[in-house]
Amino acid sequence: MTNRDIVWHEASITKEEYQQKNKHKSSILWLTGLSGSGKSTIANAAARELFEQGYQVIVLDGDNIRHGLNRDLGFSDEDRKENIRRIGEVAKLFVQQGTIVITAFISPFREDRQQVRELVEAGEFNEVYIKCDLDICEQRDPKGLYKKARNGEIPFFTGIDSPYEEPEAPELVLDSGQHDREACKNQLIEFVKQKLS
Repeated sequence: MTNRDIVWHEASITKEEYQQKNKHKSSILWLTGLSGSGKSTIANAAARELFEQGYQVIVLDGDNIRHGLNRDLGFSDEDRKENIRRIGEVAKLFVQQGTIVITAFISPFREDRQQVRELVEAGEFNEVYIKCDLDICEQRDPKGLYKKARNGEIPFFTGIDSPYEEPEAPELVLDSGQHDREACKNQLIEFVKQKLS
């Protein structure tokens, strides 16, 4: 079987119909930042509040995805790129279903984040930089990963021996090094209400 034998089937329910029923636009809120910056915490706190307010929302979390869909991938640059490519495709499917997708991935490379942006229509990808200095992330180290990386137990660890490319023009910056989780969550929710309601 070749790609020519595979046909895209148009959905019987359009994205616009989902959005009309949901009373909000669909979008990817792509949270990116170093390990320990608070991506998952902020994503889940915001999703809970948005859900309680009637929004159709889902969180795609980096660790959770690696337990299933991407469990075959490691942390080489090539595997990281494939990890983000797959997540982008999954997020796109949810956007087509009228959902707000909040992703929480380190996603260290600008090029990969740009490729996800190009999967959806203009305005449907919103890069959210969870800004936090490496030293603060390392002090937090909720999973003990920085300590392991410093001891050479985890190769290719972002911020230690693998680069993190900060966003150049994110739609939103949440400074989790200067503000607590609640303040960052509130900023994200306000952003959603202004852009997607």
